[in-house]
Amino acid sequence: MPHITTGDGTRIFYQFDGDEGRPVLLLSNSLGTTLEMWDPQMADLTGHYRVLRYDSRGHGRSDAPEGPYEIGQLGRDAVALLDALDIETVRFCGLSKGGMVGMWLGIHAPERIERLVLANTSSFIGAPEVWNTRIETVKRDGMAAIVPGVIERWFTPRFQKAEPATVERIAAMLRGTPPQGYVACCAAVRDMDQRSEIASIAAPTLVISGTHDGATPPTHSQFIAGEIAGAALVDLDAAHLSNVEQADLFTRNLIGFLSLSETSHG
Repeated sequence: MPHITTGDGTRIFYQFDGDEGRPVLLLSNSLGTTLEMWDPQMADLTGHYRVLRYDSRGHGRSDAPEGPYEIGQLGRDAVALLDALDIETVRFCGLSKGGMVGMWLGIHAPERIERLVLANTSSFIGAPEVWNTRIETVKRDGMAAIVPGVIERWFTPRFQKAEPATVERIAAMLRGTPPQGYVACCAAVRDMDQRSEIASIAAPTLVISGTHDGATPPTHSQFIAGEIAGAALVDLDAAHLSNVEQADLFTRNLIGFLSLSETSHG
């Protein structure tokens, strides 16, 4: 299995899809999922891009070293991945924790990011006691203890009823996440505050929110879009995992925004 090794010795699992020679699109997953969370987008994206996906530190087939982690550390993992694969610049799309990584990259590694898509994310999530309770629950009772509550936040009741197999596929990712890696990433999300820095992001940016997203509410997306000059904002009729619940609309907006860069040179 393909891995790169970061400066601190952590192995990060990655996967390429799509033809070599196409522009690279880097996808970054949410807390508690693996790179397969992007499967609903892949058939369409690989028609346009060479898609690079990876399992975040603490998740999936990547290593889960002792935490806590920081968003900057997760951002540096993404830079290490690009460096190891000799990729200078990418288009980037991240959801939730992946969007937090995307903001960090836009602030601290702007030369690597051509276009930025920030989905269902926040520049400051707040409520540390909520995260501390979740961390303690996972440490005590394991991942299964939090799955029902997380699924309630991630999908509307309507979608849970209509697409039980899809919901279960995501729930299985959650249950399979290493507890040590999950709680270490929870700490990174809890401690992150990028509100004062995101105005420095210069990359063309699309912010995607979910009307029914209780985890990162639409007001969080509106704040991000308001701080980043020229950012576009799209609201989808979904809860937190909008790329799954509204897969076609999400993909259409993503490709439409990213393809602007192909047609604007002239």
